[in-house]
Amino acid sequence: MSTRNTIEVAIEGGRRATAAPAAPLVWKFGGTSVADHDRLRAVAERMVAAQRSGRGVVAVLSAMGKSTDKLVDQAYAMSSRPPLRELDALLSVGESISCALASIAVAELGSHAVSLTGPQAGIGTDARHGNARLVGIEPHRIHEALADGAIVLVTGFQGIAPDGDVTTLGRGGSDASAVAVAAALDAGECEIFTDVPAVFTADPRVVPDARRLSSIRHEEMLEMAEAGAAVLQPRSVELALAHGVDIHLRSSFSTEEGTWIRREAAGFEGTAEVAGIAHRREESLFAVDGAGAGVVAAALAERAITVGAIVPTTSGVQFTAPGADPVEVTAALDAVDLAAKVDEDLGSVSVVSLGMARKPDIPVRALAALEAGGIPPRLVTTTPGRITVAVSSSRVDDAVRLLHQTFIPAAGSATVSDLHSPADAA
Repeated sequence: MSTRNTIEVAIEGGRRATAAPAAPLVWKFGGTSVADHDRLRAVAERMVAAQRSGRGVVAVLSAMGKSTDKLVDQAYAMSSRPPLRELDALLSVGESISCALASIAVAELGSHAVSLTGPQAGIGTDARHGNARLVGIEPHRIHEALADGAIVLVTGFQGIAPDGDVTTLGRGGSDASAVAVAAALDAGECEIFTDVPAVFTADPRVVPDARRLSSIRHEEMLEMAEAGAAVLQPRSVELALAHGVDIHLRSSFSTEEGTWIRREAAGFEGTAEVAGIAHRREESLFAVDGAGAGVVAAALAERAITVGAIVPTTSGVQFTAPGADPVEVTAALDAVDLAAKVDEDLGSVSVVSLGMARKPDIPVRALAALEAGGIPPRLVTTTPGRITVAVSSSRVDDAVRLLHQTFIPAAGSATVSDLHSPADAA
């Protein structure tokens, strides 16, 4: 590592000692934050201002706007079963475009930036195309660029497999890239800029009086993300928890403080009865005849799709695949000569509460509230962190509002520790 990575500082008595510089800022900008040239210029201005204040800057960028979705559409227009290796080769280009354009914008402002692809930045993954898992980062190129005074722009969402192939990290994978880079650089925290101002106890577009959370634990945020809260990729929260990285989620378009995802928030006194209500408007239920659960799960795993709930039937199985595109699920089954009937008129609503096994009243209250509201459940699953109910897609918003009213009092901004029930507070 270059000697530019250390600085000399004066200490008492006139002696001088060598100390490590402040860790670089690690930022991530989502697709809406870099959706067009004007927004890319705004991102460049923010980075240059931070660097001129004396901090190193490493930024992980997503693809511009909906460009990844457009690439997916192009792939499936060519084939109902595009090879995953080639799909990765196609989808990985969006982030490279964002980083190159942002680097050009930085140069126009009179500063210097270096764009690095995932492989150039040393982001190593396993060989599972389409949903690769990070296995390590060798950030020497990042260190060298910082030492040379450059702003470092890293393509999110992509890495390199042991055989040298480009891989992608699944939907929202740039979040995981950013957290992994922060961990590798010992930054301690990662700031994620997106199009929402904070994490809320429910989607504020559905529940106008949802509470803004100033802080939330990693474990609770992970459950919210896995249940459909789209503000962070679940794997990024897993990485942050495993490596002790705090995440600061905030808006690119305002100066609001946002939400901190921390192991222990300041003043945290315990886990709330309910951290929040998450939902998916589309949660397809698949039915396959003539195959067992193991065969179906293995077929989906080949295309990096995880089974949610799976229920044996007299003729085969029914199952869900949370967050997966029905087209991808049917393609995975077709590859092993299985056909699925798909009920796409479903969504899901989840009540997130850690330690669900110790809170048997929560499923009772949730199901009673839905029954009283005339919203019949189609499928109910529980995990240690949440209860999830599949309902008609047309009633998802109603179910979210009803469960939020049942479990979370209306108020302003809060930490999750502020949301205890009266029994918990006692």
